[in-house]
Amino acid sequence: MKPTDIRVRDVSYDLHDFRYRTPIKFGGVAVDRVTMLDVTLTVETRLGKVATGFGSMPIGNVWAYPSRKMTYDDTLAAMKALIDPVARLTAGGTVVGHPIDITHALEPEYHATALGITNTADPIPPLATLVVASPFDAALHDAFGKVHGLNCYHTYGPDFVSHDLGHYLGKEFAGDQLIQHISTTPQPSMPLYHLIGALDPLEPGDVQTPVGDGMPETLGEWILRDGLTHLKIKLNGEDVGWDVERVCRVERVCTLTQARRGVNTWHYSLDFNERCPDVQTLLGFLREVQSRAPAAFDRIAYIEQPTARDLKANRSNTMHEASALRPVVIDESLLDLESLLIAREMGYTGAALKACKGQTQSLLMAAAAHRYGLFLCVQDLTCPGASLIQSASLAAHVDGMSAIEANSRQYVPAANAEWEGRFPGVFRIEGGRMNTGILTGPGLGAV
Repeated sequence: MKPTDIRVRDVSYDLHDFRYRTPIKFGGVAVDRVTMLDVTLTVETRLGKVATGFGSMPIGNVWAYPSRKMTYDDTLAAMKALIDPVARLTAGGTVVGHPIDITHALEPEYHATALGITNTADPIPPLATLVVASPFDAALHDAFGKVHGLNCYHTYGPDFVSHDLGHYLGKEFAGDQLIQHISTTPQPSMPLYHLIGALDPLEPGDVQTPVGDGMPETLGEWILRDGLTHLKIKLNGEDVGWDVERVCRVERVCTLTQARRGVNTWHYSLDFNERCPDVQTLLGFLREVQSRAPAAFDRIAYIEQPTARDLKANRSNTMHEASALRPVVIDESLLDLESLLIAREMGYTGAALKACKGQTQSLLMAAAAHRYGLFLCVQDLTCPGASLIQSASLAAHVDGMSAIEANSRQYVPAANAEWEGRFPGVFRIEGGRMNTGILTGPGLGAV
């Protein structure tokens, strides 16, 4: 027991809806709106100190709860139905300890509760449960830092955390401390990965109905405005011809636009949102890109979750050959240490951390990935406001991160409006980089 340990005294939450500026496709489904889940949580230390924390996250139901039987409204309603039980479990928890201890104890109860919601055509998947629970976990970490007057990344050492990683991840990690895998000081700045959605115009001729809000309408305009050097390309997965042509077109636009800026080095990540039917499709795509646009192939930094997220059901669909060409990272598949180990056995060479799966889980998975020598990246869920600050801070503090993803500025700037003046270097990109050095405030830093 430590005097710094906390218990939860009170929990409340609010929901807020925003329309997207332009739609974005997740797994073949066009999304034009988002519901934000905001959580406020009060904690008390063993010595009676009290503070309030805040966490926020999009309810990304299309991404976290894919279903052929349920509509967007159905899966959103199911995830909303889980919020109140998660709030009650969090408020009624008996664990007194570090936020990692509290969430580590509560997470199995969250999943069990989700399984008890049976009035849905498809059960609530574990990923959706993690998304609903993530702002509660974020609020815990935020409150813990604030009650001790520290940025939360200063509270992950043995002075505050009672256990080593072996307690959370098993005996292989005995003696290993979480603080060994993160920095207490954020990187001063990081390159930003700009998303090129499947529906996004690349050139003026692609613009059918201009948004007309003064913001960029095409890829070239975005590159010039923000000085972009890192670009994430959303791909179809099931149509190799379309995907190859998309990459070739992106490369042509980038080559022309970057030449205007005098820039000759830029990078791509590729996101298939698990829609490749098998690894042979991915390999065929890569061979075709290498043949038609060798410069574009050389710019590929990593590939995200190309095939189905259920790794146990697809154990023969290994990635060894693909990951010999470029790092292949799991995203939707990453739920816990077991899924990370299965992915590693199957040839995946990296893992995507996401704040929407929880601050606690992200930190623990980062530590595990470091031990196994895996490539790491932090990815976005079109996180605006406080959720972006949490995600950006995660990327800036976890050792080994080279870039950051943030696309709410493209798709839902209305949700960022109240934050831009307070964190201009986070929400307004200059020279292709985000100013992450300012993320040093108490708690998660969104004050």
